[in-house]
Amino acid sequence: MKTTSDLALQNAIFNSANFSCIATDAEGVIQIFNVGAERMLGYQAADMVNQVTPAAISDGDELIARAIVLSKEAGAPITPGFEAMVYKASRGIEDIYELTYIRKDGSPLPAIVSVTALRDGQDKVIGYLLIGTDNTARKQVEASHAEARALLDQSLLDRQLALEEKNVELANAKAAADKANLAKSEFLSSMSHELRTPLNAVLGFAQLMESATPSPSPAQKLSIEQILKGGWYLLKLINEILDLALIESGKLAMSKEAVSLSDVLQDCEALIQPQAETHGIRMTFPKIEHMCYVHADHTRVKQVMINLLSNAIKYNQIGGAVIVECDAGSDDRIRISVADTGAGLAPEQLAQLFQPFNRLGKETSGEEGTGVGLVVTKQLVELMNGVVGVHSTVGVGSTFWFELPAISAPVLSFGSDVAVPVEEKNHAATHVSSSPRTLLYVEDNPANLALVEQLIARRSDLKLLMAIDANIGIELARTHQPEVILMDINLPGMSGYDALKILRKDRVTAHIPIIAISANAIPQDIEKGLEAGFFRYLTKPIKFDEFMVALNVALHHVGESEIA
Repeated sequence: MKTTSDLALQNAIFNSANFSCIATDAEGVIQIFNVGAERMLGYQAADMVNQVTPAAISDGDELIARAIVLSKEAGAPITPGFEAMVYKASRGIEDIYELTYIRKDGSPLPAIVSVTALRDGQDKVIGYLLIGTDNTARKQVEASHAEARALLDQSLLDRQLALEEKNVELANAKAAADKANLAKSEFLSSMSHELRTPLNAVLGFAQLMESATPSPSPAQKLSIEQILKGGWYLLKLINEILDLALIESGKLAMSKEAVSLSDVLQDCEALIQPQAETHGIRMTFPKIEHMCYVHADHTRVKQVMINLLSNAIKYNQIGGAVIVECDAGSDDRIRISVADTGAGLAPEQLAQLFQPFNRLGKETSGEEGTGVGLVVTKQLVELMNGVVGVHSTVGVGSTFWFELPAISAPVLSFGSDVAVPVEEKNHAATHVSSSPRTLLYVEDNPANLALVEQLIARRSDLKLLMAIDANIGIELARTHQPEVILMDINLPGMSGYDALKILRKDRVTAHIPIIAISANAIPQDIEKGLEAGFFRYLTKPIKFDEFMVALNVALHHVGESEIA
């Protein structure tokens, strides 16, 4: 039986207008042709389903060329057409490649296609899933930067041969999720990783193009902004569904401590202010004169606040206001309320609040949303032994509030593991060595390698070494003694954790700070990585500012160690 989170994930994929999703049976005949495929290609699902294979709407010359390459690799003839499209996926090899679709009007559509084999419980292939994204914007940018494109394409082509990371089969994972909560949790963690991996390339290269020199043309900049907007929204959707599923299965970990509400509100004000300015909304936050603490999970309190603030802005009126207040609640609790000046909610709408995927008629409002945020907010607060409420008046606005248990201020203790202060981060960021310092990046995904390679190339104080698996990375670390190592977790053969243990035990490499860069992004993954000994744990998709701060702090740490 499918859960609400499973159905939400399926709907998010197959009803997305931004991605073409084509599913076939084992023989290649199309069984599903989603809304995105109809929009991008111009065909109607009724004309495709049970009629043709995806090869019928693809560039024939490209399929012939692909078949020739695959035949040489396999040492056996591969038939041009659908067999060439799914050859690698049918053998359990993750396959992401460029393909030109032919629209109904005969025009070409450059796309990036991810092919996955769908298997039943006996590991038998029962069909294939082809997820495609429009590659037109990237092609336009590449055309205006021919030399850079040639270098990048060659780099991607060379390294793509080394890509052997196994793709988690969607059908098997869903079947396992229906049988037990443990299997469901494992599937969701793997699903998050598999979606974040291609998103890292999409958002990473879009950020590179956005900040390229020379700057993109206005038309190109608009296309890039749309890619970034859609990519970050898809990441938000993935995170919301993952949170809801973890809560439902009882697998969401909480790290409760004394949390300063003044610090949380200050952080949230800085994070939400750009969104408020975009919508023309005036924000008012309280000035808390005395230190006020609640017993809760710091990260989840911020998540709750951002959800409520974001909704208050999205569903407000132009030129409206959002007012945040913090007061003493009942039974030794602290109440935080977020009031807006929007349209307000009718009694029948209030009765439907906190229901999964119910947007209360806002589906056609033009504001993005899934109807999951408030559900996650309510359940997070309740997991922290709190309560949530709302009161609203039509035509006046709504006030959402939540209460958390109050607690005394924590007693400060000083240990060996203290956070790096802002001053140290700033000092690290301005440090420039007299000669380039060496970084080693261990990563098997060619797109991620190319992304970091281009990012590091912008810094004259750094040079980059790359390894496509942990064994090669360990040898390079021993030979070249890099100042910092960047390490993926899910590597073929030896994992990033195993490589970390080996490097830590070797006196030649034990001192080198190792930063994890992984698509395993749930809180338990991050805690596990830091406990294992990684200097920092960054999640994909990479945000350039966070990446550079972590790198600078690591380099500064190395510099301090050398002085000592």
